[in-house]
Amino acid sequence: MASKPFGGLLGPSAGTAGQGLLFGAAPHGLLADLLINLNGKNEESLRTMSQHSGSFKEQRLVECVFLMCEELRLDHFTGYQALEILERYMIKHLEYLLDPNTEPGAAGGQPGDLQGSVLVKLRDRFMLTVFSCIQLASKLALHCHIIDNNVGVSFLQSMGYNYTKETLLESELHILKTLDFCISIPNPLTYVEMLLEVLGYNDSSVPVPQMHTVCQQVLQFIYLQRNAIYHHLLQAVTACPSPTVEQRVKFVTVKEDSMLLAIGVIAVGAFILRFTSWEQVVDELSCITGASGENIADFTYVVLNKIVGDETPMRPL
Repeated sequence: MASKPFGGLLGPSAGTAGQGLLFGAAPHGLLADLLINLNGKNEESLRTMSQHSGSFKEQRLVECVFLMCEELRLDHFTGYQALEILERYMIKHLEYLLDPNTEPGAAGGQPGDLQGSVLVKLRDRFMLTVFSCIQLASKLALHCHIIDNNVGVSFLQSMGYNYTKETLLESELHILKTLDFCISIPNPLTYVEMLLEVLGYNDSSVPVPQMHTVCQQVLQFIYLQRNAIYHHLLQAVTACPSPTVEQRVKFVTVKEDSMLLAIGVIAVGAFILRFTSWEQVVDELSCITGASGENIADFTYVVLNKIVGDETPMRPL
């Protein structure tokens, strides 16, 4: 393969999301820096991830966030960003509350009693927490309208929750303080859009705007079917219908790899559009990121099988 401008920039392992994206405008040097930076953040996230990562990406919760964003007329970026903020906040907040050395955990009583009281408290305010994460995410998406507390109170009232503007503000501040005000985290859509930009730069025949539309739908589908898709992917890569506990534990880093997810999303989108040789797109993605063609093919086949309703992920593409 001929040398590409972005070939080999990444190891094996943000752009601006939203409507009206202008692809092909960023210069080579800027794209290279952004791509390297994004990959670095992905690797750092994998190195420091919690053992509970992915626990707050269950289908019902993901669907709830997506539907709330749709009702509020927010774009895809806000939904994915809200889910990233929510998971990081919930994991860190729960670790604090369940730590027996913290004040909430030092009040005495049995561990089971502590966990029960913590879960009840979280349950009672969980919808407020979800909404606050969406509200914070909307403030990071500069191209769309921000959900202020007036809108927030009205929206939550329409769902049967009575919260004041002060309560909403306190909830936002608590999330920000818990996360040390670090909420500008690259979300999966950011990775997809960055790789699409680079792919279009390397190959002018790639219809990037059309690919972007299809990839948004593919990414949403994968998020809504996340556990089933990654379960079948684990079966495929281990060639084992019943993976062991150890294999599942090791596979968590694959489930949380945003760069790998973006590669798979684009490969599936390219297969659906058929604008050029699918193998050519896989070669380009492999050249850009260092991911093996076999891994990309495995991911693509599993997702396509799930889309068409086939439950036999072991057969290669």
